[in-house]
Amino acid sequence: MKIAYLLLIINALFLLSVQPAPIDSPAIIVLGTIQDAGSPHAGCTKDCCATLFSKPDPTRMVVSLGLIDPLNKLNFLFEATPDLPRQMKLLKTYSPFRQEEAPNGIFLTHAHIGHYSGLMYLGRESMNAKSTPVYAMPKMQEFLEKNGPWSQLLALKNISIQGLKNLEPQRLSANLQVTPLQVPHRDEFSETVGYRIEGPNKSALFIPDIDKWERWSLDIVEEIKKVDYAFLDATFYDNAELNYRNMSEIPHPFVVESMQRFKDLPISEKQKIYFIHLNHTNPLLNPKSSQLKELKKNGFQVAHFRQIVHL
Repeated sequence: MKIAYLLLIINALFLLSVQPAPIDSPAIIVLGTIQDAGSPHAGCTKDCCATLFSKPDPTRMVVSLGLIDPLNKLNFLFEATPDLPRQMKLLKTYSPFRQEEAPNGIFLTHAHIGHYSGLMYLGRESMNAKSTPVYAMPKMQEFLEKNGPWSQLLALKNISIQGLKNLEPQRLSANLQVTPLQVPHRDEFSETVGYRIEGPNKSALFIPDIDKWERWSLDIVEEIKKVDYAFLDATFYDNAELNYRNMSEIPHPFVVESMQRFKDLPISEKQKIYFIHLNHTNPLLNPKSSQLKELKKNGFQVAHFRQIVHL
């Protein structure tokens, strides 16, 4: 067990320390794959977290994507997570053209803790950023403007809100375009969106949170057909995974449901799908689990830390 853990840490430290190869075209970098509350999960006493409190895995960061356009010297983050400081630094290592620590912009999906709370690191108590653009939908914008401490970020000009509208593309450069896609979710404080990210040659879909695919006004199968990569909500593997919570209060498409929905897709379409936003209990986090073997056997994949896809 100790040897296995030592090998895991050596591999994780290697992933964190290795200098990235130069990227000369627009690309997405996976900067986190875990559900909002991280892994280990606060208060968890299950086997999935038992050793991670004393022996953390540094590659287990909360779900986030980096987007870079080296031709136009731009970089962006999707989500402002509790791991924002490390994720910004890692994004910068892939962006040697940029001197600033903060990205050219941050795209938010919604107001659940792991998706926006990292904005605190842009504030006066931390890096005191200078008008970092934050892309947000109308209710998300209103939430930030009317509630502290987020409103202080605006008052002190640490951030500037760039308003988004559903299905309205945002042209970031000659090479990059991002379109918000509103999805059904537990919208207590804001609406929720995924994003279609388009480069000069390829495109990606990013939907880390949604209630159920059948509740969406758009057809997820058709949306997958439009892109080359699809990073999709895989919070829970199945209904048995979280037997101490009422799952109707935290609906997500179970991975087994998604695999069933996508089972008739040709293998070329299945291979586009990378499951992401994994809860700490999700057996797909275990590289030796039977569930992961079954998923790969069915033609699907799990997003991994520092994965790069070119656009």
